[in-house]
Amino acid sequence: MTATAAPPAHRIPAGRGLPARLFLGAAEDPRWSRPALWGVLAVAFVLYAWGLSGDANQYYAAAILSGTQSWKAFFFGALDAGSFITVDKPPLALWVMGLSARIFGYGTWSMLLPQALAGVAAVGLVYSAVRRAYSGACSGACSGAYSGDRHAHIAALVAAVVMTFTPITVAINRDNNPDTILVLLLVLAAWFCLESLRTGRLRSLLVCALFVGLAFNTKMLQAYLVVPAFALAYLVCARLSWARRVGHLLAAGVVMLVSSAWWMVIVDLMPAGSRPYVGGSTDNSVWDLVIGYNGLGRVFGEGQGRGGGGAGFGGESGAGRLFNDIMAGQISWLLPFCVVALAFAVIMRVRRLPDGPSGAAWLVWGGWLVVHYVVFSFSSGTFHPYYTTAMAPAVAALCGMGGVAMWQAYRRSRVWAWALPLAVAVTGAWSFVVLRRTPEWAPWLAWVVLGATLAAVAVLVLARVRAQVTVKIAAVALAATAVAGLAGPAAFAVTPLQSQVNGSNPTAGPNAGRMGFGQMGGGGRGGQFPGGQFPGGQFPGGRFPEGQMPSGQMPGGQGQPDGQGQPPGQDAGSGTERTGRAGFMGGGVSDSMVKYLLANQGKATWLVAVNSSMQASPVILSTGKPVLAMGGFTGSDPAMTVDRLKELVSSGQLRYVMSGGDRGGPGRGNTEVTTYVQENCKAVEGQDGLYDCAA
Repeated sequence: MTATAAPPAHRIPAGRGLPARLFLGAAEDPRWSRPALWGVLAVAFVLYAWGLSGDANQYYAAAILSGTQSWKAFFFGALDAGSFITVDKPPLALWVMGLSARIFGYGTWSMLLPQALAGVAAVGLVYSAVRRAYSGACSGACSGAYSGDRHAHIAALVAAVVMTFTPITVAINRDNNPDTILVLLLVLAAWFCLESLRTGRLRSLLVCALFVGLAFNTKMLQAYLVVPAFALAYLVCARLSWARRVGHLLAAGVVMLVSSAWWMVIVDLMPAGSRPYVGGSTDNSVWDLVIGYNGLGRVFGEGQGRGGGGAGFGGESGAGRLFNDIMAGQISWLLPFCVVALAFAVIMRVRRLPDGPSGAAWLVWGGWLVVHYVVFSFSSGTFHPYYTTAMAPAVAALCGMGGVAMWQAYRRSRVWAWALPLAVAVTGAWSFVVLRRTPEWAPWLAWVVLGATLAAVAVLVLARVRAQVTVKIAAVALAATAVAGLAGPAAFAVTPLQSQVNGSNPTAGPNAGRMGFGQMGGGGRGGQFPGGQFPGGQFPGGRFPEGQMPSGQMPGGQGQPDGQGQPPGQDAGSGTERTGRAGFMGGGVSDSMVKYLLANQGKATWLVAVNSSMQASPVILSTGKPVLAMGGFTGSDPAMTVDRLKELVSSGQLRYVMSGGDRGGPGRGNTEVTTYVQENCKAVEGQDGLYDCAA
């Protein structure tokens, strides 16, 4: 095969910077397109930023606060400013929020506003990627002409609306988990992948690979789930010789590898004594974290007991996982529409129908969705509902492109006119089923959706049979279709604004704010366990004494020593309140214990050593002091040894240790460190479980 010249970048003005190229387009675009886009972006910003509160994930919030106190902790992503142990993810997302906190001062808004802005940017990028998919095309099986009219903008606008109102995306964009930055980087990668196919430029493909590598430094191997779709699209659709296609992909692979591995290599080559322990690993290396806890362990479940919870957060693995009671309201609303759209796209390409976006766009977004669906559905390791926010860009793009393509076929072809009514019918029916699973919540909404679905299908079928698709009929049909497809997810999407999102497991819908560690299993409706009581006393990854979660009530019930909800020295009127709201993760650190530790810390680096990050995080946030988490996230990391403990105590860096006994500790109750503390350190009178190792 001989190489052919790349097509002209139709209607995309030259000389503009990247932001203008992404969002503005050409001067001859429909006049309504830009106001509509900015309107959607404004709605997205309100959804993601309105009423942000301090109920973010305390684990990451503590690391962000520590990063504002120590550049070493910032670089490594350490939980504490003393840099004893890192969080169990790479630090890139923490850097984004941490830089904002360093510039504006640590607080809810300085930490979470970058997340909201990243979510809005992802919406705009999806819009741009879908619109530009109509502006150039591949040859052969990937052919597709630029529509030259409003269809590209309608498809892009639909995609932006769907992305904006995806319930789990709204929830996660109001939180400090790394998934928001992951999605932004992956959408950027998709944009540049499609741009490389549209223009034929290798540079765009290399930038795509760069962003995938950066995404790796937010959640490691999850970032690579998009790579098969990108590689397939380039192999099939690039208008180059096969040798050059393979060569370009190899070059992109090198860029991706370098941009993925640079931080890992620096950390693993650094002497262990000069850096924090790598949280989540079994051997103090980032490589172990990549292939284990944050890699293959997530898929096959190996070693996931250490991470707390296994697959239970999202229900049992299997083809129906994304449609179960826990997951359905988060991401599944429009999956039936996407299935019909993808099937129609295959037919459209096989029969060489003339209109629509490039085949590369179908391969990129379709492949993205299929790979994520397979991995998320069948993985047996730890799986949270909010992981599925990574599917939202593909769902949005397929709904936009598929909706417009099926509408065009509906108007022009009797043979293929059935596709759109079918898509509307199955989507509306599924929305009705999901809404009826919580009949006590907005009980009228399910029937509105059902009525709109029936109306939309009836109008579409009757109008096509009579060959009378007028403007008015089209308007009625499309309005009813919008209600059928978007009313359910939009209703779920606004719930995070009405109640605080659960920071450790953010979700949307009627149970938003309550789907934490108690939201387990795949079949129960709601799934809450009142009072933090788990069946049989089983807590994810281990047992609490007699099956009861530790009370973990922090000082004053608000996580602050003075019970006033403000950290020491923080101006209550500054609007930068700390987010350390105490919950059960306090792990038995009482009001009186915190006051005692603050009064007696002296020159020690760490206020106290506790078993896990779940215990340490609220204390770090409430006091602003470093707290040493001996066993990482749930107390299972082998970070602390007796020799290391002796070294820290003898050097004056650590004085107090809280021995958790059967509540956890290194190795889930490792008796070596616990026994040493209890036998060689002095129990502090009146402070249950607290030992003074310097006495």
